[in-house]
Formats: sequence, C-alpha cells, structure tokens
Amino acid sequence: MAFAEEIEFGHEDRKRIYEHVERHGAVDPDEVRRRLQIDPGGFRHHVAILKRDGRLDDRDGTLRVTIDAGAEEEYQSDDLEFHIRPARQEDLAGIVGAIRQVAEEKTYIVAESVADEVDHQDALLRYNELEARMFFVATVNDEVVGWVHIHGQELDKLSHTAQLTVGVIEEYREHGIGSHLLSRGLEWSGSNGYEKVYNSVPSTNEEAIDFLETHGWEIEAVRADHYKLNGEYVDEVMMALKL
Repeated sequence: MAFAEEIEFGHEDRKRIYEHVERHGAVDPDEVRRRLQIDPGGFRHHVAILKRDGRLDDRDGTLRVTIDAGAEEEYQSDDLEFHIRPARQEDLAGIVGAIRQVAEEKTYIVAESVADEVDHQDALLRYNELEARMFFVATVNDEVVGWVHIHGQELDKLSHTAQLTVGVIEEYREHGIGSHLLSRGLEWSGSNGYEKVYNSVPSTNEEAIDFLETHGWEIEAVRADHYKLNGEYVDEVMMALKL
C-alpha cells in the first residue's frame, strides 16, 4: 500500500518541510521557511525537489501535500448537474457542514466523529507513516453537498483495512450522488492497497443500511444497545465490504 511505504526524502530539511506542510494543510511558503529557519536558497531547492517527486504542489500561492486521487468528474441527473472530485483544503468548512447535517438527520455517529476530528485539525487530508485520510466531495454550483471519507490507520495488523463514511445532504438525494461517491471512494481504496472497508451505523438508520447492502456490503456483527439516542438504547450495525 502506498501509504504504508516509508517516504524517502534524502535530506532532513526536505523531510521537515514536507511534514510541516502535511500537518498544516495549505501554507504560505515564506511562513514555512521562517518557521523552519531554512535559508532561502536551500528552501527553494528542497521545495523544487519535493514538487518534482510529486510530494508537494503549489496552488494559489500556498504549498500543500500532493495526493494522486484522479480528476474531477461531471454528472447529470435529470436537471441537476453535479461534480465529484478529490477534496481540497478549502473544502474543510463545507465538508464539516455537510457531515453535521447528515449526522443530525440520520444519527450517523461515526460520521459525526469524523466531523469533530477534522474540524479541530489544520489539515483536511493526511499522508504520513501513521495514517492516511482522503476525502472526495460532491459539489453543486461549487457547494459541497456530499462526501466520502477513507481513513486508514497504518498499523501493520490493520493496514489492509480502512474506515469509510459516505453521505449526501437530504436536498440532493435521489440523484445517484451517493452511489457515485461510494464508487469513487472504493476505487481509491482498492488502488491504494486496502483489502477491506468498514463502517458502523445505528440500527435505526435503515436508509444507510439498505444503501450499503444494495452496494454489496454485508453485516458482520451487531452490538446490542451500543448507542443511547434520545434516551433509547440502539444497536450498532457493523458493516464491511471486501475489495
């Protein structure tokens, strides 16, 4: 798996630059150089090599980690045009808002925890030896209306698995957006060496369970009374798909 492989930088300053950018998402090059106290010539040299090697990219005057995740795709459903693409750092607020809206509607506990996590971190996407975190978004008129999130912990015994969450805000359902997002997330997961993806939802979220089962997911286990929602105990349905 690409994310499990140790990145070779060839120089300590190059590694420090990459790790700073990876940790902070989208950063001003001059600020990075000042914070790391690297001379301008050396900094430009190391950034050029990181860009050449496909580790970093610059967009709108900021440096960010490069994750090869494919191009933007355009779809048409009835009178609705939507796009699905790899997420960018600028999508963070839109993603958090979409997740919180879906979580509130359908008691999507795992997704809500994802929103809490990314909302308190600088970087939306992660690419290091400890974890991989990738988002794809669905947009309508450049507004985020859905997401798929793949999160892999790079522990040897679990590195073949990843947690996947997917959702679309209610206003834009019934257009196939969720299916396209799920397909994009599964494609990326498989191409990056994951052998299995998993997700958990409360048993009351029948719509999510039906959606995943329709797309080939299976129920692996049920934890009785695992959640307490509005004063009522609710089972957790643990689902998975082998790639």
